[in-house]
Amino acid sequence: MNAPTSPLEQLSAFLLRAERILERIEPLLPPASQIPDWDAAIAFRWRKHGNVGYLLTVPNPSTIRLSDLHDIDEQKKRIDSNTRQFVRKQPANNALLTGARGSGKSSLIKALLNEYAPKGLRVIEVDKNDLVDLPDIVELIAHRPERFILFCDDLSFDTGDATYKALKVVLDGSLSSTPENVLIYATSNRRHLMPEYFDENLESRHVDGEIHPGEAIEEKISLSERFGIWLSFYPFDQDAYLNIVAHWLKHFGCEEYDAPDAEREALNWSLMRGSRSGRVAWQFAKDWAGSRRKRRK
Repeated sequence: MNAPTSPLEQLSAFLLRAERILERIEPLLPPASQIPDWDAAIAFRWRKHGNVGYLLTVPNPSTIRLSDLHDIDEQKKRIDSNTRQFVRKQPANNALLTGARGSGKSSLIKALLNEYAPKGLRVIEVDKNDLVDLPDIVELIAHRPERFILFCDDLSFDTGDATYKALKVVLDGSLSSTPENVLIYATSNRRHLMPEYFDENLESRHVDGEIHPGEAIEEKISLSERFGIWLSFYPFDQDAYLNIVAHWLKHFGCEEYDAPDAEREALNWSLMRGSRSGRVAWQFAKDWAGSRRKRRK
């Protein structure tokens, strides 16, 4: 193919090459706008593309309801009351949910969203690695009419991890206060969020008969103390576990089932998983319901 000679041909060839390059680059670029369609979803995720962060809508959020969560009545009552206050524009606290895995901590946040979304509640999920972007997220939603929960799931920090400082700033505010339409709900398997070591206790000292923790321990405890509500979740006993299994079996359409047989299988299932949790009960019920339907067909 002959090279273009006239200026017009050279310009056309240049534009063609530029268009092809843009077609290859465009899929790599972040969304054109950081502002999502607020009316299109009730749940969002904060995502990063390079150094640019943006909100991504969650098209199919979990449908779990508060009535689906059993044997955590006290925790459910406390966080539900706090969230109801928040939605009504009354004073409310940030909350830290800690304890056994699979005990309903994350499911409780999802159920609260489904309960109060019609009243303006929205949830933004923020990964631990993106906590440094919390000030940007808060600035983006500060003047919105909706009520936002920033949800940090399975939160914990390693030694030397500095991202927790961004969380501390949003929890307590810096020179500017945190907007009244924003709360932080976090879940974690450990209450103090950061690892603790035995030799740190050696820093403790006695002053007038009182024990004062060392600076390292004080720093780790101070993050948890910035949450106004602490809720602890514990492993389920056998009766509670079987109660949850029965609920999910009915949910999956097993209205009539051999209860002793199902309970025996459910207990064997939990032994294989090494846990009697709500998550394990839900997984067993799905397997049981699916296998029984297959046999009937």
